[in-house]
Amino acid sequence: STLSFQVLLKSDLPTGDVLLDETLRHIKAMESAETVQTWIELLTGETWNPFKLQYQLRNVRERIAKALVEKGILTTEKQNFLLFDMTTHPVSNATEKQRLVKKLQESMLERWVNEPHHMDRRTLALLVLAHSSDVLENVFASLADDKYNVAMNRAKDLLDMDPDVEAAKARGAEMIWAVLAAFNK
Repeated sequence: STLSFQVLLKSDLPTGDVLLDETLRHIKAMESAETVQTWIELLTGETWNPFKLQYQLRNVRERIAKALVEKGILTTEKQNFLLFDMTTHPVSNATEKQRLVKKLQESMLERWVNEPHHMDRRTLALLVLAHSSDVLENVFASLADDKYNVAMNRAKDLLDMDPDVEAAKARGAEMIWAVLAAFNK
């Protein structure tokens, strides 16, 4: 089962991304191989296992937002909500957001391959992340009704596939299906 897939480190060469490199160090330091589900819980800070707290990434959302601000994708603003101020990170680079939206729209329409194991892995991963983040409907919202329905139905059919069956056919995308299974659990 994809839920029991264990994460094994193939290479600990630095990626140049602070969070990814910290993640690699944690995976390397873990005494035993852990499942995808366990790593998701650790890396999002959602585990309460006191024996594994040293493997958690700290302030993940804030650090990701800061990295996206530094890349010019997001900006930082303070918003006042009556009794308190809150830091928000609205999109400042609409071009990059549109590029990703267009990529997903085209993958479900003009470039539809009808078989997930023939899909570009990065696009499949983006689709899984959009679904898991509850923004998939927004991705297709700008489409005409008929295209919206086609795109949503294809995406739903793909995301409803059995991750175990698809991982067996995946040829390099097994981890993406394991992540989908973990988010759908």
